[in-house]
Amino acid sequence: MLLLLLLLARLLQAPQLPAGQIIPDVKCDADPSQSYALFLPPDYTPDRAWPVIFAFDPGGRGRNPVERYQAAATRFGYVVAGSNNSRNGSPQTGAAVASMTSDVMSRIHIDLKRIYLAGMSGGARVALGVALGAPDKIAGVIASSAGYPDSQPRKSLPFTLFATAGTEDFNHLELRQLDRALTTPHRLAIFEGGHVWLSSDLATDAVAWMELQAMKARIVPRDDRTIDDMFAKRMAAIKADVADKETYLALEAIVADFGGVKDIATPAARLAELGRDRSIRAALKKDRDEDDREETTMREIRMAEARLAASDDRLDALAELRRRWRDLSAMAKRPDDSADRRLARRVLSGLTAGPPTSDADYQQIINEFRFTRGAGRL
Repeated sequence: MLLLLLLLARLLQAPQLPAGQIIPDVKCDADPSQSYALFLPPDYTPDRAWPVIFAFDPGGRGRNPVERYQAAATRFGYVVAGSNNSRNGSPQTGAAVASMTSDVMSRIHIDLKRIYLAGMSGGARVALGVALGAPDKIAGVIASSAGYPDSQPRKSLPFTLFATAGTEDFNHLELRQLDRALTTPHRLAIFEGGHVWLSSDLATDAVAWMELQAMKARIVPRDDRTIDDMFAKRMAAIKADVADKETYLALEAIVADFGGVKDIATPAARLAELGRDRSIRAALKKDRDEDDREETTMREIRMAEARLAASDDRLDALAELRRRWRDLSAMAKRPDDSADRRLARRVLSGLTAGPPTSDADYQQIINEFRFTRGAGRL
């Protein structure tokens, strides 16, 4: 209690940061070479504990995530901090995480039961890596466009997880596999787009979902009005006269999210009804088959790449790679959206997402057929 009072006294005496606006470059007191972007909600006061989102951009652009989460932080009362030093491939990532988190917690009274992490691409892997390393300290993670540091699915996590991916994101398959394997509270939101940060609207949905999970876990007091508003919004988005795969998945998520805090008999009954629909079952199976096809395509191309080093098989491997890149490129450039076009764009983006090949002949094939629109390199 004495330590808590001393900390609170220090916070009250510290220079006040402006609330309700993004501060792009807060220098860490202990190490001024480390900095972060910061947002305090408009009603911020130093005398109460606040939930926080520590966020990581793959290029060290801390303002990016803070902008995405600003509306959600304003609505739900969160502090958001985005590292300016954590970036893909940087040896400073560990120092950036430690410097930002300790500096924020020395300046702001943080609710230690409500520490959240967020990131995009390599930043999502940082966020999940930190959470896996300190599971008893993290309430939840919002992971955009990438999953675990080792990319391996898990059956359970000691924290809640909200993941997002674009339909043309080269990590789309990884996140779908993560979603299928995970049994503890989580949600995967797919949006139209590529390998990018989630939108501000989707960030608000993600934080709302974290609020709901915190109430279900009794980390925060139950707020029936907030729960009712969330439930009504989710139910209103479902059309009563539409029976398709998207409706089934939306109902499935509602039943999982609101079970135990709302009467879910009506959505559960409709979910069961749609689950017996042959066309919906066929559509769900088709999605799984498409995932398998994407995984197989990528694996076979990687195997052909490995054959380039074998002198007796090199010409055949180059011929196969040329054929596959040509076919995928043609599919990716089709004018009309389709599952095939999305798959081709994801595969081509994934093949060029890493370091360039050192094989000049193969690089020539890549340069000829690469697809770049809507794809990221981070």
